Amino acid sequence: MAVLLRGLYQLAAGAALLIAGPFLLVRRGSHYLPTLAGRLGSSEAAALESGGFLWIHAVSVGEVLVADTLIKALPAGLPLLVTTVTPTGQERAKALFRDRAEIAYLPFDLGFAVRRFFDRFRPRALVLVEGDYWPLVLSEAKRRGLPVAVINGRMGDRSFGRMRRLRPLLGYLFSRVDRFGVQSAEDRDRLVSLGVPAGRVTVTGNLKYESPEPVLKPELEERLRALAAGRPILLAGSTMPGEEEQVLDAFRRLDGAMLVIAPRHPERWDEVAALLGKNAIRRSAIPGAGALTPRPPLPVHPGTPSPGEGETYVDVVLLDSLGELAGLYRIAAGAFIGGTLVPKGGHNPLEPARFGVPVAVGPSMHNFRDMAERFDRAGAWRRVNGAAELAAVWGEWLADPAAAREQGERAFRLLEENRGAVGRTLEMLGPVLGPGAAA
Repeated sequence: MAVLLRGLYQLAAGAALLIAGPFLLVRRGSHYLPTLAGRLGSSEAAALESGGFLWIHAVSVGEVLVADTLIKALPAGLPLLVTTVTPTGQERAKALFRDRAEIAYLPFDLGFAVRRFFDRFRPRALVLVEGDYWPLVLSEAKRRGLPVAVINGRMGDRSFGRMRRLRPLLGYLFSRVDRFGVQSAEDRDRLVSLGVPAGRVTVTGNLKYESPEPVLKPELEERLRALAAGRPILLAGSTMPGEEEQVLDAFRRLDGAMLVIAPRHPERWDEVAALLGKNAIRRSAIPGAGALTPRPPLPVHPGTPSPGEGETYVDVVLLDSLGELAGLYRIAAGAFIGGTLVPKGGHNPLEPARFGVPVAVGPSMHNFRDMAERFDRAGAWRRVNGAAELAAVWGEWLADPAAAREQGERAFRLLEENRGAVGRTLEMLGPVLGPGAAA
């Protein structure tokens, strides 16, 4: 029966790829074509002659940052292989782990690609960051005797709803995972209700509370402050389609501030740039802000001096760069976390909280359910529902910096109170990593 199901799955996966492939290439060919060989199991990453990689799989940027927290706690000599699904995740992994790990794409879940990948790297164990369950990858890991563990696992509302409908098939999938380390008791209970034995699930906490210090860019901070010319800086991070218009509407209701806006996905930079209008500039067009591939500046009001020539009238900066957002929160007087005014499930609010910056979010935070409940209970952020409410909250903070600092300090205290997940995760991974694997 298992062989039949595996065969049917491969046929379905292959057919889906053939059908979707042309559309993906037409719409985002430049995004995916350079990665195709890697996704078919042929990677440029170096393989160990003797195998032995600890393989850590992280889907995209958020999971890569969680992986970074774990990797910093592992022995320096432990051979590591890190895979991602998205090109942005791949770029971030290369920036973080270039001198520490081999970096590759997760192969398509097709038999020949998966076998080619395993034959090349011969990993000794697989760690899935937050859970990304591919049947053939997990089946091949089981066939080759690899222990498999999930770290920082979560079972969001949407995922749980889908998986409940597939419960009869999940026994085969989840039986391939030896240990689950999850963020909360609710995540544990949901996995158990889906058929995972309770003894294989441990509540380890959320590693995002212990993410490493972000990279700081003092030169860029200095240039942004110069552009602001004494005005406070508001930062809207990880925005999604349908949110930029609301953020800009909120900002334009205020006076005496500068806005930095950072879309979540790089392929949308030009699209968002078209929304900004006059008095805006790309981060990549700011002179003296550090090396970055230059792009044309956005239109600025006629007669406005260029940055560096004295007083400037730039009101909005488009952060068209990767890896700089988290560190820039420290210069913000107030922040908004994207993916929350549209039904996307939210993004990590801990990046501004680390610096005691007051945070506003919309109603959609189901991807961070446990964290959102903690922030709500502690009054560690402000919930807003649309441009008018965001403008009102930002306006309060600009008018009363002491109240804004108090708001931000509640978020910082919450972050400090929830540390400890690294030690619990390493303990859970003990049988997977083997003796002496903790740093």
